[in-house]
Amino acid sequence: MNTTTEPGAPASAPPVIDKAQYGLAAFLVIAGGYVVYDAGTLDKAFADQPVQPYTLPFIIGGGLVLLGIMLAVATARGNRPEAEEGEDIDLTHGTDARTVSLLALVLVANVALIEWLGWAITGAFLFAGAATVLGSRNWVRNIAVGVVLSVASWYGFYVGLGVPIPAGILDGVL
Repeated sequence: MNTTTEPGAPASAPPVIDKAQYGLAAFLVIAGGYVVYDAGTLDKAFADQPVQPYTLPFIIGGGLVLLGIMLAVATARGNRPEAEEGEDIDLTHGTDARTVSLLALVLVANVALIEWLGWAITGAFLFAGAATVLGSRNWVRNIAVGVVLSVASWYGFYVGLGVPIPAGILDGVL
């Protein structure tokens, strides 16, 4: 078989460079490098313990750097991700900007009101608002599930883990 091209034949198209994948690879390497650097600056809190507080950040940061390098190598070899396919995905339509905007609005409202109202209230509205924006029309159930999730997560973090989350106007009640 002869693989030479004829003098008048058009040249093949140059390979497409996927800049987004290289950007993601660079982000992973930079983020992982920062995590490793930051872990290196941690003090030894429990010198007598075999596993120090900086162990997990070293593992996570190293993993991020490794994944970034692997993605860059795969991209250089020509591997390109395929568009997601599935029965519930319509690839002919773009992103629904209204839904994304409403979800962003719910999140921004949560961030703006959390210090004043507290997590138990704003978290309930965050969960209920996200469910409503994503298509659930049963408002009572959305709010009930939001209240249960936000109060349970508040107690889980505040009491279980000792992480202080704002109680807001419910301070003293929760």
